[in-house]
Amino acid sequence: DLNECGLKPRPCEHRCMNTHGSYKCYCLNGYMLMPDGTCASSRTCAMVNCQYGCEEVKGQVQCLCPSGGLQLGPNGRTCIDIDECSTGKAVCSYNRRCVNTFGSFYCKCQLGYELKYTSGRYSCADVNECVTNTHSCNLHAECLNTQGSFQCKCKQGYRGSGFDCA
Repeated sequence: DLNECGLKPRPCEHRCMNTHGSYKCYCLNGYMLMPDGTCASSRTCAMVNCQYGCEEVKGQVQCLCPSGGLQLGPNGRTCIDIDECSTGKAVCSYNRRCVNTFGSFYCKCQLGYELKYTSGRYSCADVNECVTNTHSCNLHAECLNTQGSFQCKCKQGYRGSGFDCA
């Protein structure tokens, strides 16, 4: 029978007892045996049950959150979202609006603009509703494109708002 306790690296962190065809790990008082054969002090990350892991500093266990867009919740173990859009931490450039996600955010083009990739960068470009025929002008109205929108003007001989022409 092979003495597994004598192998390098050792299969157990603290104490190892050779058994017939196997071995058994034991930990010193005040420690608990973990599934990988290591011994953890009674107040360790494994015991605290943190949602995203933790760190031990000077005997104190502190749960961690994986991104800056999350913070520890009231129970100190789970992470809750920080809404960067409502707190003002997120700054979206011109023609974009902030959309919050769990742990982060992204900037989305405002209505009337679409994302375009030009000269190696993304930007929000005006949608020309008159050209794409996505306007709601009356059949007897002329469509005029504006930044992020459009206007409708009744053709000569017709009167109305541009959406209704008679």
